[in-house]
Amino acid sequence: MERAASRAVRVGSITIGGGAPVVVQSMAATKTQDIEATTAQVRMIHDAGAGLVRVAVDSKKDVECLARVREAVPEANFVVDLQESYRLVTQVAPYVDKVRYNPGHLYHHEKSKPIAEKVAFIAETAAAHDCAIRVGVNCGSVDPAMDEKFAGADEPGLEGVSAMVESALEHCGMLDDVGFDRYVVSLKDSDPRKVIAGNRSFAEARPDVPLHLGVTEAGMPPEGVIKTRIAFEQLLSRGVGDTVRVSLTLPFAEKWREVEAGQGIVEDIEAGRFRSVPEFLDGGLNIISCPSCSRVENEAFIELAQDVKATTAYAKDHDITIAVMGCRVNGPGETDDADLGLWCAPTFVNLKRGAEELGAFPYDEVLGRLKTELDALIAERARGIGP
Repeated sequence: MERAASRAVRVGSITIGGGAPVVVQSMAATKTQDIEATTAQVRMIHDAGAGLVRVAVDSKKDVECLARVREAVPEANFVVDLQESYRLVTQVAPYVDKVRYNPGHLYHHEKSKPIAEKVAFIAETAAAHDCAIRVGVNCGSVDPAMDEKFAGADEPGLEGVSAMVESALEHCGMLDDVGFDRYVVSLKDSDPRKVIAGNRSFAEARPDVPLHLGVTEAGMPPEGVIKTRIAFEQLLSRGVGDTVRVSLTLPFAEKWREVEAGQGIVEDIEAGRFRSVPEFLDGGLNIISCPSCSRVENEAFIELAQDVKATTAYAKDHDITIAVMGCRVNGPGETDDADLGLWCAPTFVNLKRGAEELGAFPYDEVLGRLKTELDALIAERARGIGP
């Protein structure tokens, strides 16, 4: 398999880029404050072959528990996402091997402070604690200024890709300016076409930067694996990509299957075996759902995603996207582009049609309302109403 000439970035005991083997990684789904469960899950994911394991941290108590989990599984390489506060890096850096930040989220924090200053703060802290960085750009959460600047720049079906790529390039420049080069970049979306286009474009501009590949909210197996395989086959086979994450909606006890899926895809590509299903890109019902992670508000989300898939199977030939999100971090914004969206709170599910809020429904009632809206949407399109 052709490999890109990216630089080598050390992350704990493994190396990303520089011709090193493609690293498969995953994320713990348990609540970090449940130390016993999180320790068991980190160990399970590591033992399955993951080179990196991501753990969610949102509070000081989470940090304390992270330290104990790290102590219990020292053989694993740990990653933490600075989801809600970039200043969290000072607390987590002593216990992890890599930190990830989202440029779109960084834009909204401390708006009076220049973004370059915030990036420098993360880089200086990471360097002081021997940590690498991932600049993780998501097409659905690019900062508004970048989104506006590149509005209309992409061909139909690839909207947002130019803004995503430019955001990644801008942040690479900021890290370069402060002399920090132990970073990788990810450019993700739930649409494999955007993942392919974004990563190819970035790789042409910055072939020296290692790339972390992934399709966000890929959904449930087998469709989620198929979506991911489509992207990985078209990128890794061309030497684009150094580490991969398969994001699947799975019961917590089965998170090892993400690692297994990633390893299988990489091994097939290395052996020249390609199994993509091009028809997936040509339309039909598309259900996207976020990976089961520790930010999930209610574990009933996983069963709900499975029920949505079963309940809507009759619409398989219609070009409709349904998004099922498990938390308030990804839910509100990343359901906007779906025809119908559900995002889960602890005791209810918010139902949306595009960006329009339709209301909040109990878990045991939302499927009926979803079907009503789906039937209405199909009927409208049959009459030539809407896209």
